[in-house]
Amino acid sequence: MKKNNPPIVISLGGSLVVPDDLDLNFLKRFRSLILAQIKKGQKFIIIVGGGKIARLYQTGAKAVSRLTDEDLDWLGIHATRLNAHLLRTIFRTSAYPKIITNRRKINPKITAPIIIAAGFKPGCSTDYDAVLLARAYKAKTIINLSNIPWVYTCDPRKFKSAKPIKKISWPAFQKLVGTKWDPGANVPFDPVASRWASKWGMRVIICNGKDFKNMKNTLSGQDIIHGTIIN
Repeated sequence: MKKNNPPIVISLGGSLVVPDDLDLNFLKRFRSLILAQIKKGQKFIIIVGGGKIARLYQTGAKAVSRLTDEDLDWLGIHATRLNAHLLRTIFRTSAYPKIITNRRKINPKITAPIIIAAGFKPGCSTDYDAVLLARAYKAKTIINLSNIPWVYTCDPRKFKSAKPIKKISWPAFQKLVGTKWDPGANVPFDPVASRWASKWGMRVIICNGKDFKNMKNTLSGQDIIHGTIIN
């Protein structure tokens, strides 16, 4: 890879890291894959979501007391920071030693092979933070790793008629996910992030983070077999 190539920005779903308990098999395989790509000269920015931990705390807090959306967002943000610290430790020999937790700490001059980031502020998810990071580092593509292989025409858990979408425009995607952020929302890519990714001409690839063969092809710039491209 040429030195001036932008890093690959990965928005890593927290549900891959902590589906119910820590998924050690995923973490080991993900670590091996990223380190192998680094040996080839690639660099990464990895921002991780809160996943099950965030929803557990949000659901529990709502059961005890009435909370504002900002309270719920902060619970989610701190869950992302816990997950981010986990990632920084398993990549500690290659990662920048500080976790990026707000946009003022984004520094394109950082040269570490891996930069780990977490939630910034209420009002959006880590998807939006991934968009901000991509813009700062001049990356035009964000790889969104989740526990689903595609974006579907509707929720496949509720509708048998749901069909996978291989390619979709930003306007059509935003019709699917809406325009407003809902704390704890479970959407393929958050509406706020989608609006800005569209405005800044970015491409997002959504694919299953547990399909490591497909992920390797995607990280290597090859055609993806399973996944949705939004642009």
